[in-house]
Amino acid sequence: MIRPRLRTLVATRLPIDAFLVAGGALVAFRLLGIAPWVHPTLDFHAYWTTRDGLDYGGSNPFLIGAYLYSPAFAQAILPITLLPWHVFAAVWTALILGAYVWIVGRWAFPVVLAFAVALELYLGQIDILLAAAIVAGFRWPAAWAFPLLTKVAPGVGLVWFAVRREWRNLAIALGATAAIVAASALFSPQAWGDWLDLLRRNMLETRAMDGAFFAIPLLLRLPVAIAVIVWGALTDRRWVVPIGVLLAMPVLWTNVFTLLIAVIPLRAGATTPAAAWLRGSSSPVPGARPAP
Repeated sequence: MIRPRLRTLVATRLPIDAFLVAGGALVAFRLLGIAPWVHPTLDFHAYWTTRDGLDYGGSNPFLIGAYLYSPAFAQAILPITLLPWHVFAAVWTALILGAYVWIVGRWAFPVVLAFAVALELYLGQIDILLAAAIVAGFRWPAAWAFPLLTKVAPGVGLVWFAVRREWRNLAIALGATAAIVAASALFSPQAWGDWLDLLRRNMLETRAMDGAFFAIPLLLRLPVAIAVIVWGALTDRRWVVPIGVLLAMPVLWTNVFTLLIAVIPLRAGATTPAAAWLRGSSSPVPGARPAP
């Protein structure tokens, strides 16, 4: 009797506990300013510098570390950007680590061994939060405002609602986004004009890119992304949405493959905290009824 319980404990708790220890160490390293975990070239340093204002005109959309998201994102994170850099780094890291554990649960430690996920945590990028928004969007459609107002391209996931004629969910997603844009623009109208100009440059200009990425043109990937999501919507396979979103990303940076962690809780019978939340349960119960 004891051995089966021990095996269950090792299979369920040990991976999460091991990850929490490693994650806690990462938070501590950043709080203490230990190199190379707080290097100013890391992506999330650009988020922190929005405290000093937004300069989209000087942003190169093809370089690592440039701030490319909407003014709404900068306004939302303003309270924590007012913290000293090392404190912000620790708080931001704790936030994305929490989202990661919520999404993958007991798979936290083995999945972080994937290079894309480890790189994502090092860079402090938002792809884990995007994955969380994709998952949450099936229950709270307004969560799609986050992908739309940051990397924009993940909005292709809304094709799911359109194909399934879930017009109310689609209206909530778009309405929430529009409401946030309107409120944000009241405070920073010039910044919104500059951001839209940045998006235009991102689509029309061609420059050398800095970093590791897969050079597959978006024009080839986008039709496949839409087709994948349409197929998933018609066959009731939620887990294909993160795949479609990944394929639609403007640039396939190595770390954006982290978006695929959203597949884990969206598969039928998944038992991660996010999967349990989607089922309306308070805890991930093995053998629970799969999400529709």
